[in-house]
Amino acid sequence: MDIKIQFGMRIKYLRGLKGWSQEELALNSGINKNYISDLERGRRNPTLVVMEKIAIAFGISLGELTKGIASF
Repeated sequence: MDIKIQFGMRIKYLRGLKGWSQEELALNSGINKNYISDLERGRRNPTLVVMEKIAIAFGISLGELTKGIASF
């Protein structure tokens, strides 16, 4: 499975654990809601800065954010 798809699924999963909508994640991370939607659909390739903002919003490390994502 494509790494962008896996990352999007991970964000959606973590967002679900928080009970957040895409808009709430956008507000908490400072990232545009449409960009969050594109990430979850595997349409965007996030930078480390974007990944860090999402991790901070969730209150987790970058390692935890990418947990279980394989790129082979």
